[in-house]
Amino acid sequence: MKLRPARPSDAPVLAAISIEVWLGTYIRRGVSPVFAEFALSEFTATRFAGLLADPDEHVTVSENEDGPDGFIRLSRGRPAPVPGCSDMEISTLYVQPRHHGRGLGRALLRAGLAHAREAGAPDVWLATNSENAPAIGFYLRQGFERVGTTAFRIGGEAYPNDVFRYPLIRKAGR
Repeated sequence: MKLRPARPSDAPVLAAISIEVWLGTYIRRGVSPVFAEFALSEFTATRFAGLLADPDEHVTVSENEDGPDGFIRLSRGRPAPVPGCSDMEISTLYVQPRHHGRGLGRALLRAGLAHAREAGAPDVWLATNSENAPAIGFYLRQGFERVGTTAFRIGGEAYPNDVFRYPLIRKAGR
């Protein structure tokens, strides 16, 4: 496994990984037009090229001999939907499903936390679907704490999400 900062040439790969992981995680039956439109408009090479050029965005990829197989994206300036969190969000942590269980997610998360620490963030936050038990279990095992709830909105529907926080600066005695 090799970790490195994402390059502009990674934009189409990040879009493809995002479509694969997002659809595989959240679409349990047929693909509705609302979800198809969301995925095809949200996960584009053009959008990722813009994110990679934004100084408030940081993306690290993991790659194998064939190319990237996962990535983590941190976004500065993203206030949490609950109080008590910094404005540093782990916006995305995606690993292709066939590579789960190999430590890629943990390695990407460690790299993301190191970046946030270096950037001076006191903590990071993220939100994940309240029914995504594998992700919730992963974050809890990594030391995140559930600090509230929010909703992901798409097509006029709201889907419950849990909000998690990870302190980067430990208080004395903890």
